[in-house]
Amino acid sequence: MVNYEVTVSTGNFAFASTFNNVFIKLVGTDGESKRKWLMGFKGASSFTIGAVSSFTVSCPGSIGKLVLIELDKQCLPLFPEDSWFPIKVEVKSPEGDTYNFPIYRWITDSKVYRFREGTALTVFEDNHHLGRHSRQKELDQREKDYRWHVYVEGIPHCMKAENPLSLPCEVRFSFTKTTEFLYTASTGLTELQLKGLANCKEKWTDIDAINRVFCCKRTDISDYVQEHWKEDAFFGYQYLNGVNPILIRRCSALPDNFPVTDDMVFLRGQCNLTNEMKKGNIFLCDYKRLDGVKANTINGKKQYLMAPLVLLHKTPDDKLMPIAIQLKQTPSDDNPIFFPTDSEYDWLMAKIFVRSADFNEHQLNVHLLRTHLLAEVFAVSLLRNVPMVHPLYKLLIPHTRYTLQINHLARLVLISETGVFTKFAASGGEGMMTILKRSLSSMTYSSLCIPDDIAERGVEAVPNFYYMDDGLKLWDIIQRFVQGVLSFYYKNDAEVQKDSELQKWISDIFEHGFLSQAFTGIPQSFTTVAELVKFVTMVIFTCSGQHSAVNSGQYDYGGWMPNTPISLQLPPPTTKGETSEATMLQTFPDVNTTVQGMSTMWLLSKQSSDFVPFGQYPEDHFSEKIPSKLIKDFQGELEVLSAVINIRNKKLEVPYTYMDPKKLENSVAI
Repeated sequence: MVNYEVTVSTGNFAFASTFNNVFIKLVGTDGESKRKWLMGFKGASSFTIGAVSSFTVSCPGSIGKLVLIELDKQCLPLFPEDSWFPIKVEVKSPEGDTYNFPIYRWITDSKVYRFREGTALTVFEDNHHLGRHSRQKELDQREKDYRWHVYVEGIPHCMKAENPLSLPCEVRFSFTKTTEFLYTASTGLTELQLKGLANCKEKWTDIDAINRVFCCKRTDISDYVQEHWKEDAFFGYQYLNGVNPILIRRCSALPDNFPVTDDMVFLRGQCNLTNEMKKGNIFLCDYKRLDGVKANTINGKKQYLMAPLVLLHKTPDDKLMPIAIQLKQTPSDDNPIFFPTDSEYDWLMAKIFVRSADFNEHQLNVHLLRTHLLAEVFAVSLLRNVPMVHPLYKLLIPHTRYTLQINHLARLVLISETGVFTKFAASGGEGMMTILKRSLSSMTYSSLCIPDDIAERGVEAVPNFYYMDDGLKLWDIIQRFVQGVLSFYYKNDAEVQKDSELQKWISDIFEHGFLSQAFTGIPQSFTTVAELVKFVTMVIFTCSGQHSAVNSGQYDYGGWMPNTPISLQLPPPTTKGETSEATMLQTFPDVNTTVQGMSTMWLLSKQSSDFVPFGQYPEDHFSEKIPSKLIKDFQGELEVLSAVINIRNKKLEVPYTYMDPKKLENSVAI
């Protein structure tokens, strides 16, 4: 007889325990063990929360190299069936070898589950017939569990699920996350001390009234915003380091529909527009995606959503200053171009309409579509097409955590017919889908890759652009890590080309995420290791750094409503010289619209206590030494970047923290 020492670890979180009987079978290249009841000296406590329990499985002789294990649990008569979350099983063979079996999944029934040894294997490396069989069986089940669904034609497909509880256990929130999220969602108005205002459909009577509401919950940055929101320099700064840093682009020639001339923007001939454009000092923000979008009706009142053009000038002291604003796309006598030299409220109202347009462009295109919806496509395709033993699965699964449930909740409570965004945003309802469809139809692969995007927008030399500075460094660190890991498994381009699971993953993303639109530039297949590395880098960056950059500052920059109005309820001025503070207050959203927006941004900016910082992997999926070392090196580089960002931020009036690896999450989880 020979003995195999089996160690089983149970998750260290709420409800991970089982008191059912647990059984195991070891399967090797030369045979298999009998199904063994794991009954140890700990008895019923062998599989409680955080337990690490050891057992002996005896066989008449060696069963060779271990390929997989079979696990199942059976409830005792008259006892209920419970759920169990084993995290891993370690087996020491009589030959002295140690085999690791990552599990990290809920076992909720009495079925037999097969788990592969932790060595990552691409499909062409998986030579053992038992391995190939279990691989296919796993994917067959996954295709049933993770099904595509068309939520609305013309936008990325999502996962089919009737409600959060119908999601597979592995992708649901933890008990901690569920409790905190529901608490924050249900008490947001109370926590902000705004509950009594949630049904108030009155207009704001003065700025002090807005201030009294805002003072209920503040951050350091939101305080700064309240103090500086009217300033041109801060207006320009937000295009670089606010929540929408991807719209601004260098302007080398004015668009035909924006007839700005030298004498309009540069008084007394101090500068020449053409020369400033040649020097790279003129920038354009064009909200053309919003043109003609049907605005919402809120509290029975028609709302207004403009499609502005904004011209900015980089001054000699490195400030980005707005110099011209046109609020509608088509020039006309009743669509004046506004300038800083106009009256205080003419110019301020122009900027307010721009900031409201930016809110709607940001929420639907920059935030929802380009991070949440794409992250869901990446995750569903991974879970449908790539088995747990595959290196791509091991690399990407940490970056899918909670994404499917948070997106399901977004469709349920934010963008549904009765959702907060639908009811209270200027672009809610019909306009929302128009913007999403237009955004997807204009999206390109290069715009999702920050080095390419920065170059295409011509903003490489813009000073004080911390989103760019930190984002490019983060991208490089991710790319080196991904290159190291994938090059360990794919020795040449041919191995990438013949990996059918890898090819099905990208094919599904192209079809269901980008609706088979070749003009996007999204790969339809992978032909080289370099192509694969770049795409996987983009996926990880999108799900972590990019999402943090466009999500985490929402309350910072939107908590003070005048800086980011969720909607506006008077049309913009058609002639100059007729606006006042009273006009501004009448244009702002009603009290209830304001507080619903504040509450939602508070919820979406609030970090969960079971937050996993970027680059930390509580689940140990890789067994090999080289990938494990690459992970440690990756974490070391992230530590250095975090330190560099912190040193830089100490010198800044407004610190930029959204790309700090210690503050951003591994996945789209909020």
